[in-house]
Amino acid sequence: MPLAVPPVRRGHRVPFRTEVNGSTTDAVPRPGQCLRTYLRERGCFGVKKGCDAGDCGACTVHVDGEPVHSCVYPAVRADGRSVTTIEGLADEGSGRLHPVQRGFLEAQGFQCGFCTAGFVMTTAALDEGLLADLPHAFKGNLCRCTGYRAIEDAVRGVRHTEEPAAGAAVGRDVPAPGGTDVVTGAARYTFDLDTDALPGLLHMKLLRSPHAHARITAIDTRAALRVPGVHAVLTHHDVPDRRFSTAQHEHPEDDPRDTRLLDDTVRHVGQRVAAVVADSEAAAEEGCRRVEVTYEVLPAVLDPEQAMLPGAPVVHERGVWAAGTARPGANVAGEVHGEIGDVERGFAVADAVYEETFRTQRAQHASLETHGALAYFEPVEPTKPPEPPGPPTPPKGDNPPERRLVIRTSTQVPFLVRRSLCTLLDLPPEAVRVVAGRVGGAFGGKQEMLVEDVVALAALRTGRPVKLEFTRAEQFHGATTRHPFTVRVKAGARRDGTLTALRLDVVSDTGAYGNHARSVLAHGCGDALALYRCPDKKVNGRAVYTHTVPAGAFRGYGLGQVVFALESALDELARRLGVDPLLLRERNVVRPGDVLETVVKGETDLRIGSYGLDACLKVLRTASASEAPQAGPHAGPDGERDGGPHAGPVGGLDRDLGRGPAGAPATAPEGHPNTAPAPDGWLIGEGGAVSMIAAGGPGGHHADARVTRTADGTYELAVGATEAGSGTTTALRQIAAAELGITAARITVRQADTDAVGHDTGAFGSAGIVVGGEAVRRAARSLAGLIRDREAGGGGSGPLTGYGHFDGTPRTVAFNAHWFRVAVDPDSGEIRILRSVHAADAGTVINPMQCRGQVEGGVAQALGAALFEDVRLDGRGAVRTAAFREYHLPAFADVPRTEVYFTPTSDTIGPAGAKSMSESPFNPVAPALANALRDATGARFTRLPLARDRVWRVLSRRASGAPPYSRGNSYG
Repeated sequence: MPLAVPPVRRGHRVPFRTEVNGSTTDAVPRPGQCLRTYLRERGCFGVKKGCDAGDCGACTVHVDGEPVHSCVYPAVRADGRSVTTIEGLADEGSGRLHPVQRGFLEAQGFQCGFCTAGFVMTTAALDEGLLADLPHAFKGNLCRCTGYRAIEDAVRGVRHTEEPAAGAAVGRDVPAPGGTDVVTGAARYTFDLDTDALPGLLHMKLLRSPHAHARITAIDTRAALRVPGVHAVLTHHDVPDRRFSTAQHEHPEDDPRDTRLLDDTVRHVGQRVAAVVADSEAAAEEGCRRVEVTYEVLPAVLDPEQAMLPGAPVVHERGVWAAGTARPGANVAGEVHGEIGDVERGFAVADAVYEETFRTQRAQHASLETHGALAYFEPVEPTKPPEPPGPPTPPKGDNPPERRLVIRTSTQVPFLVRRSLCTLLDLPPEAVRVVAGRVGGAFGGKQEMLVEDVVALAALRTGRPVKLEFTRAEQFHGATTRHPFTVRVKAGARRDGTLTALRLDVVSDTGAYGNHARSVLAHGCGDALALYRCPDKKVNGRAVYTHTVPAGAFRGYGLGQVVFALESALDELARRLGVDPLLLRERNVVRPGDVLETVVKGETDLRIGSYGLDACLKVLRTASASEAPQAGPHAGPDGERDGGPHAGPVGGLDRDLGRGPAGAPATAPEGHPNTAPAPDGWLIGEGGAVSMIAAGGPGGHHADARVTRTADGTYELAVGATEAGSGTTTALRQIAAAELGITAARITVRQADTDAVGHDTGAFGSAGIVVGGEAVRRAARSLAGLIRDREAGGGGSGPLTGYGHFDGTPRTVAFNAHWFRVAVDPDSGEIRILRSVHAADAGTVINPMQCRGQVEGGVAQALGAALFEDVRLDGRGAVRTAAFREYHLPAFADVPRTEVYFTPTSDTIGPAGAKSMSESPFNPVAPALANALRDATGARFTRLPLARDRVWRVLSRRASGAPPYSRGNSYG
């Protein structure tokens, strides 16, 4: 209830008083302070920062019972009011969860969980009218992970979680171990710490370049240092004269070392120029404004094709050409060339040849938790748990430090970040600890070192804790994007659809720096071509420097871009031959026992550990043959357990595609877009696409694991992997529990800490389950053996520990297929998805509920990239879509429900027969949509995104008398 009468003290009205979660506070907000920061300063860490613009809803709280975005709500307006955050929603007396919190927990309506408090608080305030109109109710809340189906299920009271018997964890919907913390606001992300425990904390802000290319001829920090509260200003004069790559891989030589911590040459708008460290963010920002920089503006090149022309401005000038760069003088950061057979011979014998150029755009990861890190110091631990033989640990110095530097960061790769920091700053490994809290989304964007280096340097220089947290705008112009690709495809086939030759000529735009440049190019080209049996294949690829925001790792790692081009071309080739496009794929995809030929040199450890691609293709064919939506993930009015797409305890494919696991007819929710008929006059079409992805990169992806049974009979699992929403933590517990014959609930997990285990390459490359899970399986099996030995008379009563290590080779592959039926409005260009079907060969599905969520989230993210997401640059290379309201992320109303089917396979390489499924669902979505659009309109769209205005411009040719639907017309 609001405070009705302002209290009085000493005859005067109290300047400010508010009630937060039932407790009264009279701390006066700072001038201009928003309610979000006011609440977080009082320990309400469930109130998240996602945008600071009222766009994402992660900061939603109740003021007098009404939901508000606290990031744009002035704190002074809470005077005399009652504020409730996620922490105050549960019943304080009994400790019982609020019904909405319980619904989100039972439905597992979250993945990374960073948005969850906002959704819970919004849902708790909905009336019956808005509960019946969730697209409208959630227009102010964004989720990047789930695809929204699990959130809707949470609101509708659908329960998915279960508690299986001991030893039966694999294949069951075991809840996430951190679920209760997520729905109550107790989960701790990077900056969810009481800063009182870090006395002397300093705040960092970065001065960034306004120019695409310039040399810093002078930089004056004296005025900045005179700002009250400013302690230090770091420039290129203060950093090590060493070059590195922000990309983090097991093998550092995979990426060109072309980056300095702070440089005297800037190569894109938004590159950091100086770092100001102060007592407050406001003082640091003022310090940035006072730094005087003199630039010599240099010519810039913004287009990769132009960058390769003779005489183009060179991005990395002579004298600083980095090790690992292919041809820096020609602006080529990395190259991929390879051929199997003779493609010219293959085209010569083809009955039909199709050739076209396809283009994909920049896209942002848009993790709701931005990049950020906190550096501080702690006393050195006297001992560390012993580790078995594994990757060699560098020897310790003769004089171990008395304290060490700790970096708490939002990262996918804590161990690789520690290694990079030690190399860059000349520190021994024992002097640095890197730890991650729960990570609020990553999608490849946090396989970089973008903040840890500069906060570490600042902490070492000042001797005090230092914090740096990116704004949402910085996330767009100071982090990384997906690589834009230009892919020219040439494909030939005989009359029956048998492929004779495939050729790819690819140019990717790596931006100003070469992080991930060649790796993304090689992965995209190699895995895409390896999917098809074709005697003659060739690829020529170049990753090109430009003076634009750097690209980096992004879900799919190049495959999404190349698969869009290749699958679109094959669809068009089939049409030219008069062959069913699905039949062409069935005739040419790899088969069990085939040797996977990637064309890319050095990749020889790929195996087909299990084969479900034929079943995936059958799902698409059955979907195409049916008219009505089937197997929609929907629960009845009494909220019974979902009878949706995953059938059986391990997500096997039901033989009757229209029936759920119990054999009852499955339904789709009433009023959902998937069930809506197409309006009169709209054009109807359907299309599909397939893809294959390798788990982990070539050359090894390492993981250590340790499982301990303590003296009191509890179990602790120690792993290096971070939890960013992929569900890795839950699955690893399930694997260990199955090996030990116990329930997953008996296992606690220590993770994402360089103190936890010896080494872990990181949570990327689809390696969390297949690499980390195998290490856990080996550790648990080792412990199980020790327990048996003790019980057989071995003696002893103390703790027992099993160790496991896996080096990530050989690598298995996963298969995915997607299919759409769409309606297109020729008068507006709007694309309406009538039905969306995804089939996945995930091997043994460790947790069907979580795996299905990964598929749905990947599909939703891919739909965003296919339909409207686009990081746009202006004429000088600056990002002009640097806020969510300018960069269209898929909202609840934008995402259709997708029917998800898992094929019944068990992999011979992955732990417990499992495969990866975090990246792969993304890859076939865009080409499937483009192929459905082609089927509906007759026009082949060759450029992403398939934005409404772009579609309309093509279809509007009808009004001018030109035939818009002529067979095979291509439009960029």
